[in-house]
Amino acid sequence: MKERIVFTVFMSLQLSVLMSFWVTWLNLGWSEHFVQAWGQAFAFAWPAAMVISFVITPLTQKLSFKLAGNGVSK
Repeated sequence: MKERIVFTVFMSLQLSVLMSFWVTWLNLGWSEHFVQAWGQAFAFAWPAAMVISFVITPLTQKLSFKLAGNGVSK
């Protein structure tokens, strides 16, 4: 369980940083309000990403193993 929580924190952090940056940049471009808007978007995205990642990671792993033909996941 400890590994799953650490994985969830790091994966959701990385995805939230990158995705909130990308979407904020697409919406605003390089403006004077970019950093503030990006920070706000990240603050909303990261908690949601952590919960979603924690819930769907086991399902995604099972599906990945099944589609890759590697048998049953652990």
